[in-house]
Amino acid sequence: MNVSLDLLRSFLAVHRSGSVTAAAQVLGLAQPTVTAQLKALEAALGRTLFDRLPRGVAPTAAADELARRVAEPLDALESVTLADDDPAAVHVGGPAEFVCEQVLPALAGLIAGGLQVRTTFGLPDGLLDGVADGRLDLAVLSVRPRRRGIVAEAFYDEEFALVAAPVWADRLGRVAAPGELSSVPLIAYGEEAPILRRYWRTVFGVRLTRTPELVVPDLRGALAATLAGAGATVLPEYLCHAGLDDGALRLLAEPELPPLNTLFLAYRPPATARRAVAAVRERLLGELRR
Repeated sequence: MNVSLDLLRSFLAVHRSGSVTAAAQVLGLAQPTVTAQLKALEAALGRTLFDRLPRGVAPTAAADELARRVAEPLDALESVTLADDDPAAVHVGGPAEFVCEQVLPALAGLIAGGLQVRTTFGLPDGLLDGVADGRLDLAVLSVRPRRRGIVAEAFYDEEFALVAAPVWADRLGRVAAPGELSSVPLIAYGEEAPILRRYWRTVFGVRLTRTPELVVPDLRGALAATLAGAGATVLPEYLCHAGLDDGALRLLAEPELPPLNTLFLAYRPPATARRAVAAVRERLLGELRR
């Protein structure tokens, strides 16, 4: 049975984005064309690949298996084509920790295939300016931008955890109120301690009134200090899950609803007319959207 690459590319774009409309935008095709391609692929395979939902589509078990089999070879082929057709680098911006820990691993396959990527670290306002004036093709923002001409897609929910090294966790046990942390140094990201403040307000229902003992303007530095036993901090789950898995970190609290912060992928629609930019957008949404 012969199935064209175009059908498989459209299938993979829909599988990763969860939407025929979004896939059509990435592929530069009309929505009816993508829909027709999906139907042709389902007919060729003799099985249903997606269940239609009120908003978007949900992959079937057959679709998940097909995606597992075709994603790597298609990505390898696509990266070679992109490197030949669009030699200009794709410029991606975002918070340093998230770009290093999440974005770059997600793009590793494309980069290994020859795609050029340049990164910029910064805060939301500066990154948004970079998207607006064309210095950045894509940017990860921690707040939803409100600027004409810029699209923002919610694609990642950061879940935050209150953690410390075992030397502190063994002493404290589970923490139910902030007063139980009075003997523990606090490690904060920034002088205003925005992450700690949000955790205190959301989980404990009170304002943070303490001054942190250590301020580090990089979450990876806060993680390193916490692992070394300097005190307790609040970190996004993607940064601390390895330490929690191997026992180097312990949870100090397990709230029923931990604080969440939604990240947005921002870009100007004309930028995604470049196949390389569209491929990076699709990969980030496919690998990281949750």
